[in-house]
Amino acid sequence: MLKVSNRKYIWQLSWKTLEASKIRNVIAILAIALTTILFTSLFTIAISINDGIEQNTFRQVGGYSHGGFKYLTEEQFQELREDSLIKEWGVRRYIGMPIDVPFNKSHVEISFADANTARWMYCDPVEGRLPKEGTNEAATDLKVLGLLGVEPIIGNEFSITFHVDGHETTQTFTLCGWWEYDEAIVANHVLIPESRVNSILEETGINPSDALDGMTGRWNLDVMLDSTLHIESDLKQILENHGYQTDELVQAEYIDIGVNWAYTGAQMSNLGWDSMTILSIGAILLLIIFTGYLIIYNVFQISVTNDIRFYGLLKTIGTTPKQLKRIIRQQAVMLCIIGIPLGMVPGWLIGSRLTPVVVERLNGVYLMVSVDPVIFIVASLFALFTVMISCAKPGRIAARVSPIEAVRYTGVSGSRRKEKKTGRITMIGLAGSNIGRNKGKTTITILSLSLSVVLLTVTVTFTNGFDMDKYLSNFVSTDFIVANAAYFQSGRGFTSENAVGQECIDSLNAQSGITESGRVYGKVSSVQEFISEEWYRSSYGRWLTSEQLDENLVMKERNKEGLIAKEAQIYGMEKLVLDQLRVFEGELSGLYEPGSHKIAAVYSEDDYGNINADSHWAKVGDIITLQYVETYEYYNPLTGEVYENLEMIREDQPCFTRAVKYQNVEYEVVALVSVPHALSYRYYGLDEFVLNDQTFVQDTGTDSVMLYAFNTTEEENASMEAFLQNYTQKADVSYNYESKATYVSRFDNFRSMFLLLGGMLSVIVGLVGVLNFFNAVLTSILSRKREFAVMQSIGMTGKQLKRMLVYEGLFYAIGSLIFSLGLVVVFSPILAPVMESMFWFCSYKFTVVPILVVAPIFVLLGWIVPLGVYRTIERMTVVERLREAEN
Repeated sequence: MLKVSNRKYIWQLSWKTLEASKIRNVIAILAIALTTILFTSLFTIAISINDGIEQNTFRQVGGYSHGGFKYLTEEQFQELREDSLIKEWGVRRYIGMPIDVPFNKSHVEISFADANTARWMYCDPVEGRLPKEGTNEAATDLKVLGLLGVEPIIGNEFSITFHVDGHETTQTFTLCGWWEYDEAIVANHVLIPESRVNSILEETGINPSDALDGMTGRWNLDVMLDSTLHIESDLKQILENHGYQTDELVQAEYIDIGVNWAYTGAQMSNLGWDSMTILSIGAILLLIIFTGYLIIYNVFQISVTNDIRFYGLLKTIGTTPKQLKRIIRQQAVMLCIIGIPLGMVPGWLIGSRLTPVVVERLNGVYLMVSVDPVIFIVASLFALFTVMISCAKPGRIAARVSPIEAVRYTGVSGSRRKEKKTGRITMIGLAGSNIGRNKGKTTITILSLSLSVVLLTVTVTFTNGFDMDKYLSNFVSTDFIVANAAYFQSGRGFTSENAVGQECIDSLNAQSGITESGRVYGKVSSVQEFISEEWYRSSYGRWLTSEQLDENLVMKERNKEGLIAKEAQIYGMEKLVLDQLRVFEGELSGLYEPGSHKIAAVYSEDDYGNINADSHWAKVGDIITLQYVETYEYYNPLTGEVYENLEMIREDQPCFTRAVKYQNVEYEVVALVSVPHALSYRYYGLDEFVLNDQTFVQDTGTDSVMLYAFNTTEEENASMEAFLQNYTQKADVSYNYESKATYVSRFDNFRSMFLLLGGMLSVIVGLVGVLNFFNAVLTSILSRKREFAVMQSIGMTGKQLKRMLVYEGLFYAIGSLIFSLGLVVVFSPILAPVMESMFWFCSYKFTVVPILVVAPIFVLLGWIVPLGVYRTIERMTVVERLREAEN
């Protein structure tokens, strides 16, 4: 076959064809622009939220370095920092932290950090500078200075008392720089010179290699790598390059690593892509693309229908099907060149305005509006892809039609059998016949209108299903919880020094409105349980190898039956708190009896309230023994030698512990329960049991109250909140509290955020549907100008014609509402379990209220749009329209 170079002429033909259809081009450009607005606004919000989550998580994890190597010796630090995979590095050496007032409610770390690490930890001074070596300088933030009562003036001196690996010391520093306090950052920092770190270690007699906590004075190497997509594997490769590893804790070559999971790339590289995750992401992407497809496809489908005779003529002069498809694709590209840029700026502006509103209702998101070029690139590609797939089928229609068929082509789908009409012709009947001419166009128009209604209905159903009681049950069980401030600080164990004093409880009880209250007693003495070797292996086998388990078991103390003695966690609970426990098996009645030797085993549960059967060993009916230990002794298992003090223990000799003074008490397990997080120790790792409060005090010999929980009347709730704020901030700053009102506000924000996002998407999709409806009505009326003129020439009045067009519009509107209702009803059985599986506090509640609310709007559109479009041709006389059609 002879090939002719005619691409230039195809382009010219495409351009000239576009020039001949200006109204249609405007509609197509608007459709493409609206689709681009949809993509750009959604991607702006999504990427901004993602960046905000990253920034907030950076502050929570302590910085934005890609990762790091923890607790190194100086030799290991010097060796690893030279690795070629590391692009930038920084160093930090932790020395200690203050825990007493005024720092009991804040996490403050004192350490040395070089310029890189300080910057990555958001510790860049806005006034002054970082401390110089060989001085007593220090830099910190405004919160720390405020707690110390020190003015942020360079040169001011301040003293801090803190603990260095268990040794208390008081040090005085000179302020050399400070930065603003960021409440999103979990830890506050006081940065001092490395030389000062060394002098404090020498003063307290601490050798970093022998530090009991394993981290004081050691070197932490923070690094920046080439990419965030494989941080963990890069860190492991660096270790491997130098003969180290991060898998076997007991080996000398072990070095712990830290991966900054705040980076989305790091999360994605380790994400478990289960079927539900893939389906959810795929469904969202398909929905976005399909929304744009609905309108753009209709534009090109109608365009091809109107120009089909022209394409038929082109075929008679030798134009190939491939060339016709190319003409339509080129027209689409030309329209995209105009439409996509038109939609980008409005799309970003909409997204930038909505992002703060969305973020305001989210917890753990730092407010920022992204201007990442990825937003515009991805939005453009999505819009272009949508346009290309939308014009594919119209292109095939133009390519397949023969020249003879093109002359007779009317756009009516299917074949219709002629039937003899015997009844009276009505405007409703004519309208129904007209919208049935092109079933494809009618289906697309109804579907595009229905999609927004379905989305709105799903959004309202979803948010209405958010169950506040379920949500609150996972965070707070009573109206108020009061405890020592250390209780609410993560990672701090409970001690008798952190107990709630009776004077505090008396002050609370003196307030009006308390309806019921209850204490939770915490363990401050040593309590052991006895477990089987099988349970020990199953519990710790998730973290240790079989060899490590064997080594550990050799060191464990056992009773006469061969059971292993292991530390246990116990609670003493009064009635109000016992009422908050969730019982999986058995009953709690025995625990309400003062002094009873009944006990409940604490199991963990997932977010949906399902018990984790492997989280505890005790079963209902078991008789268990708890060993209350008063004194331990250290001994050498090889020689039997008992060490009278820790100084006698030699590094080259094994050292075991055993209880020498203790009391064993038997209990009957009467229930398997879970303890709400708000009422728990808030740290895990030990098997837990619940006792009656009096039994706890009697058997442990302690009465330390870990927390005090109480409910108030609704009328006094606000006044109690105000009292607690004043009490914990002024009267006694060693205490803090949590209230149900805080979590109610979070729940409302979370719910309204989903309603906002769903409503926004519904509005955008609704605009797509309305534009599609307008386009369908406009092209239908314009293409039938001659038909209307003929009907009017044989007696149809203008009023009758308008009525017929209104009926057509109403058929579209009512049809979309009926279709929406059908979809909601059909998919309800599928939607319910999906929604409830996405959020544990969601309960599906069927509703059609959104459809009823939207119905009048759709009816109004079905009435107004056809009348408005008809006015564009109504100004021409019947004769003028007949002549124009013939020409």
